[in-house]
Amino acid sequence: MVTTSAPPRPPEAAQPNGAKRLWDGVSLHQLAQLGPVVALVLLAAFFAFAAPNFTTGGNLTNVLQQVSITAIAAVGATVVILVAGIDLSVGSVVALTGSIAALYLQHAILSTGASAAVAVLVSLAVGTACGFLNGVLITLCKVPAFIATLATLTALRGIALLVTNSYPISINNTAFTQIGIGKVGPVPIPVLIMAATFAVGYVILHRLKIGRRIYAVGGNREAARLSGIRVSRVLLFAFTFAGLCAGVASVILTAKLSSGQPAGSVGFELDVIAAVVVGGTSLFGGRGRLAGTFLGALVIAVLGNGLTLMNVPFYWQQIVTGVVVVAAVVLDRVTRGEPGE
Repeated sequence: MVTTSAPPRPPEAAQPNGAKRLWDGVSLHQLAQLGPVVALVLLAAFFAFAAPNFTTGGNLTNVLQQVSITAIAAVGATVVILVAGIDLSVGSVVALTGSIAALYLQHAILSTGASAAVAVLVSLAVGTACGFLNGVLITLCKVPAFIATLATLTALRGIALLVTNSYPISINNTAFTQIGIGKVGPVPIPVLIMAATFAVGYVILHRLKIGRRIYAVGGNREAARLSGIRVSRVLLFAFTFAGLCAGVASVILTAKLSSGQPAGSVGFELDVIAAVVVGGTSLFGGRGRLAGTFLGALVIAVLGNGLTLMNVPFYWQQIVTGVVVVAAVVLDRVTRGEPGE
C-alpha cells in the first residue's frame, strides 16, 4: 500500500516592517488598525451615559465643527509624518495666517463678498509660504525637521504678534464669518471644507505619483533615493502641502471667532499630531491612512468634548490626552515588531 504525505506547507510571507502574525492571514498591525474605531465607539458609549447633553444634535454638530479644524490641519500633518518628518509650527502658522487675513479685512475697501474671497486667498498663500519655508530649511539648509519647525514655531508666532501689536484683530465681514459658522442645508460649511480637504489628500496619496513617492521616502529614504526618487522634492512638497492645510484650517478658525488671534492656537500642533498618531500613522514614516487620521481627530475631539461636559478640569483633560497619545505610539512600536531598547 502506497501512502502519500501531505505537501509541505509553504513558509509564511515575510511581513513588512517586522509585523507580527497572530494567526493565518491576520497580523497584529491589521488588528491595530481597528484601534481608533474601537476607541471611538467606547468613548461615545461612555459619554452617552456619563456626560449630560452629549448625544444632543447641537452638541454633535459642535463636535463636527470642532473636529473639522483639527482634521484639516491633520491631513497635511499626515503627509509630513508619512515622509518620517514632523511639523511643530502648525499652531503658529494658523495664528499668523489668521492675523494677516483679519488685518486685510479690517482695511479692505472692496465689496463684502470680494473682500472675503481675497482674505481666503491671502490665508492660503501665507500658509503655503510658511510650509514652503519649512521645506526649504529642511531640504536646502539641511536642518532637521524637528529643529526647523521648532524655530519657525517661535519666529512665526513673533511675526504674528508684531504685525498685530499683540492685539486680537476683530472682523466685521458677514461673508467671511459664514465660512466658520454657516451651513449648506443641515451641513456646516466647515464639515464640507473638511470633506473636500480629505478628498484632495486622498487623490494625492493614492492617485498621483507623488503619493507613491511619499510612502517610499517614509519607508526607506536611502532606498528611495537609490531608486531615482528626488527625496528633497518630496520633502519640500510634503511640508508645503502641510502649510496649505494649516492655512485652510486658519480660515475656518478665524471666521468662527470673527477675529484674528495672534496669541491663539498655542498647542494646536499637539492636537494635530495626536490626531495623526492616534489614527495609526507611524511616527517612523511610510505607513498610515487618511481614514485613520479622521478617526483619530474624532477620538481627540470626542474625548475633549465629553470631558468638558463632565466638568473635568482642563489639566486632567491634557493628562488623559497625553496618555492616549503615548498608548498609540507604544502600539505602533509593537505592531512594527521592534525590540525594546
